[in-house]
Amino acid sequence: MTQDSKTVRRRITAFTVAVVLAFTAFAADLFRIQIVHAEDYKSQRIALSEADTVVEAARGEILDCNGNPLVTNRQINSVIFNGSYFPSTKQQEQRNEIIISLIKLVEKYGAEWNNEIPLYLDEAGRIQFKPDSERDIKLLKSKSILYLNDYATAQNCFDELKEKFSLKGYTDADALKIASVCYALKKNVFSVTNPYTFANDVPIELASKIKENGRFYQGVEIKVVSQRQYLDGTIAPHIIGVVGSINAQEYATRSKQYEEAIADTSLNAKELQALKLKAYSMDDSIGKFGIEAAMEEYLRGTNGIETTVTDADGNKTTDLSVAPVQGNTVILTIDADLQKSVQDALGTFVESHKTNAAIPAVGSAVVMDVHSGAVLAVATYPSYNLATYYDDYTTLASDSASPLWNRALQSTYEPGSTFKLSVALAGLEEGVITRDTKFYCNHLYTEFTDTTFKCLGTHGSINVVEGLNQSCNIFFYETGRLLGINKMNDYASRLGLGQKTGVEISESTGVLASISYREAHGGTWYPGDTVQAAIGQSDNLFTPIQLCNYVATIANGGTRYKAHLVKSVKSYDYSDTLIENKSIVLNETGISQESINTVKEGMKRLGARLPAFADLPVAVAAKTGTAESKAKVNGKIESGLNGFMVTFAPADSPEIAVCVAIENLNSGAATATLAADIYRAYFSQSSEVNTNVGYNTILN
Repeated sequence: MTQDSKTVRRRITAFTVAVVLAFTAFAADLFRIQIVHAEDYKSQRIALSEADTVVEAARGEILDCNGNPLVTNRQINSVIFNGSYFPSTKQQEQRNEIIISLIKLVEKYGAEWNNEIPLYLDEAGRIQFKPDSERDIKLLKSKSILYLNDYATAQNCFDELKEKFSLKGYTDADALKIASVCYALKKNVFSVTNPYTFANDVPIELASKIKENGRFYQGVEIKVVSQRQYLDGTIAPHIIGVVGSINAQEYATRSKQYEEAIADTSLNAKELQALKLKAYSMDDSIGKFGIEAAMEEYLRGTNGIETTVTDADGNKTTDLSVAPVQGNTVILTIDADLQKSVQDALGTFVESHKTNAAIPAVGSAVVMDVHSGAVLAVATYPSYNLATYYDDYTTLASDSASPLWNRALQSTYEPGSTFKLSVALAGLEEGVITRDTKFYCNHLYTEFTDTTFKCLGTHGSINVVEGLNQSCNIFFYETGRLLGINKMNDYASRLGLGQKTGVEISESTGVLASISYREAHGGTWYPGDTVQAAIGQSDNLFTPIQLCNYVATIANGGTRYKAHLVKSVKSYDYSDTLIENKSIVLNETGISQESINTVKEGMKRLGARLPAFADLPVAVAAKTGTAESKAKVNGKIESGLNGFMVTFAPADSPEIAVCVAIENLNSGAATATLAADIYRAYFSQSSEVNTNVGYNTILN
């Protein structure tokens, strides 16, 4: 064999070996990719084609102090657009076909779809702006939707909608319906990560039809979601409140809070994800008032994540990658049974004691634990039903009796003679009177030459105990004059008057009559104003809950507690306690027990002589009050009297304080029958419960 032949053979052999080695390496690499590391490479491929969608978490429940449900959730079927499957804006015609078909299907079954556009067709077929929709109209014309001038008409908007969403082939009626949904998709930033709710609580038959025609209704899904359910919507509606769609201002506020929260560089990935999953979207719900709003942070759950994966062949699969977590459980201090009894008694009393047909019959009542500030019941009359709040809203809002107004926490009144308790304590503590000091009452107070003030009776020589029992104006005119307005107000402030009680939901501050307040409002303070203030008139204005906390402070011996409606907050599964509301002392009044006992004696004497309390199982201490009121009804000023009672029981070992405030009642003394009904309900109920169960314990 020649040298050249040997060289060629060696080269062929080397080449063959190289090819074999190359194929071996390739096969080994293929084996490593497809067999050994198949899952790793599969995950990488999936990661490039997956989209996350938020799964809404159920809201937390609200219970009464005994663990009885007040607000829970029920499961409903909602029609949802899933951005991973729903036709894109490039497929507008297909979108329109699906939308109009859905609308007709929903209407066929008598259900409702979410029509959000601020336009409607009038009876003549003309397009009009919906009344009271200024904010939505502004959004419709804005750069983010139609990019029209502020002066654009409803017809201009409609024409632009038809052009923008390819609706010229539809009737005006159908075009407007489709445009409403397209507008909502745009407004709510519908996307792969942000689904849109087309309809809530649809019947099962309708849900089945959509599922059966899933090939046509591309991206339209039936989701089982939670909706607020009330065991009895008439129980404490002003306190519990409602949930509603988040508005632009609320969304902006919450978004700002979220941006500030995630800016914290110390947060780890898990904490950042938790913040993201609790963030609000534009079609979210939020607590509007009451406990639903005040405890929003706790009631709102943590959303989950649903991941949609698209493979190389375009096939899509959806799995729950992060499970949603239900909101926390808020347990109130309210006792549902007592609350119902108080509401019923209040309504019956107000209607049966209405004295002026021209003025609506209204009132409120508050029941409080004197040793903790826990509010056991708080009622306003007239009232409403949370279950039908939105359906009834227009009627409720136009009712002259203002049933939506929380009178117990937001109305302020001249307290009348209930204020005399504070003046008596101030006089005793400052030494301007003693238990034995007597002033003479002959019906007229003539200390001032230019003005004469009156008492409702002629009491003769009278001391502070009888002055409270008989509610003698003369005794307190003189005590107030000797004290002066500043010293009177010092003690009233210690007792919490003219200050918020600290309760979790919205309440009014009230007004403590003073020289500075009068001058700040352009008036002049006269000596006669001081004696008027001493009997609860002048500029004094307090809320019923404030008056209840005031008398509770006297009842317990001088400790003013923060009023509260929330007993505790627990995780949805009760594994963790997030809040345990112990009694919080706002201040110690520093008033001596001798002075407090003297005032209590006057209240006990009044309670003992009121017939309404005679058959109760416990003795009651009480103070009545009556104040003039004026109301403008149909352009005419109507005069009336507001009646009050602040009271506690048992008189010698107080447990609860009660305040009732009834507008347009002839006399505060008449409220004794209402207070008696409240005590009857409380003490009959107390005798039936297990006395070994402590505060902050849930009964099963």
